[in-house]
Amino acid sequence: MSLSNPVPMTILLVEDDEVDVMNVKRAFKKNNISNQLIVASNGIEALALLRSETAELPKPKIVLLDLNMPKMGGIEFLKEIRQDPSLSSLSVFVMTTSNEDSDKIDAFNLNVAGYILKPLSMDRFIAAVSTLNSYWTLCEYPQ
Repeated sequence: MSLSNPVPMTILLVEDDEVDVMNVKRAFKKNNISNQLIVASNGIEALALLRSETAELPKPKIVLLDLNMPKMGGIEFLKEIRQDPSLSSLSVFVMTTSNEDSDKIDAFNLNVAGYILKPLSMDRFIAAVSTLNSYWTLCEYPQ
């Protein structure tokens, strides 16, 4: 019995900070995570990617979402996808520096799968991404 899905799921990273994008890529590499990672730099770009009908881009089932972004922030993006029947079932993990209770409450009210504070050390970040990988590898998603 295999614990992993036969085809690695595509993951959408919505993050405007280039250093954080590089950290996520580094953490994926350190954890041998082979999932395709698509990057959008804000909520508007992410919605456009998710709603595009291009065949060469596999639809992400998992979103790693920063909250503090220009143009459209994370909470606004969450509200949009939760109102869209074709996107409402996406698993969204918030990865942010915001430790504000109001952001946590807003995020969980919009049905996030988890809220992760960006750790300051690379080792802790790699460990957090490893835990995420264990979670989404164990979960079964509909085709």
